[in-house]
Amino acid sequence: MIGFCPLASGSKGNCIYFGTEHTKILIDAGISTKNIILRLQEIGVSIDEIDAILVSHEHSDHIMGLKVLSKRMNIPIMANSETAKGIAQYIKYIPKFKIFATGESFEFGDLKIHPFTIQHDTPDPVAFTIQTESHKIGFCTDLGFATTLVEQKLKGCDYLYLEANHTPSMVHASARPAIYKQRVLGRHGHLSNEDCASLVERIMDEKLKKIYLAHLSEECNSPEVALSTVKKAIRNSSVDVSIAHQHKISSPTYFSSLTTLA
Repeated sequence: MIGFCPLASGSKGNCIYFGTEHTKILIDAGISTKNIILRLQEIGVSIDEIDAILVSHEHSDHIMGLKVLSKRMNIPIMANSETAKGIAQYIKYIPKFKIFATGESFEFGDLKIHPFTIQHDTPDPVAFTIQTESHKIGFCTDLGFATTLVEQKLKGCDYLYLEANHTPSMVHASARPAIYKQRVLGRHGHLSNEDCASLVERIMDEKLKKIYLAHLSEECNSPEVALSTVKKAIRNSSVDVSIAHQHKISSPTYFSSLTTLA
């Protein structure tokens, strides 16, 4: 498949497929290898085609599948040095790492990848833009606050994969412990629907075709509320907005035809 497809998105695990004619990667691998293989098969991709796994940070919902993928299948892991340390501690194994520096673009195959700093509660979490020959795609989740750097890096994208984690009132009303609420709502937690909508308003331009709303909380959000909040912010735009699902693949985006399938 030439394009990208969210395979899982949320607190129970995150994984995205991204591929061109020459290079195929996963972005994070926070679900089981079995589920990754099955969901790749749904879009016509074999796990044997995956060249590397690009990792945003070391929380378990982003790296849970790495041990099997790296040790048994010998797939290299691309991460910055702090995240690599966290991965090695978590999987109790030193995989084949390709270390990148946060803030510095690098090339992998025919992809130009730019990792940039975000606000989250790990030592060096990052989001990414990935550029192909004709497209720029932004992947940005697990951040409590969208800085001016985030805005700058995400401008000019053709596609965006953005966090819309929660509605603050639903977090306050939930039965979760106070420490959980403080974390999620803090500047190193997760982006709310409202903050996602505000970010979209500030960065969207005529290039933007589609937005995936990602990492939705199953307890403190709903797809309907997230979609409504963001669509209100871009109501005069033709940009397509859809949900990145937790338990199934989401609508793939195909670069060859610039179309999506529901």
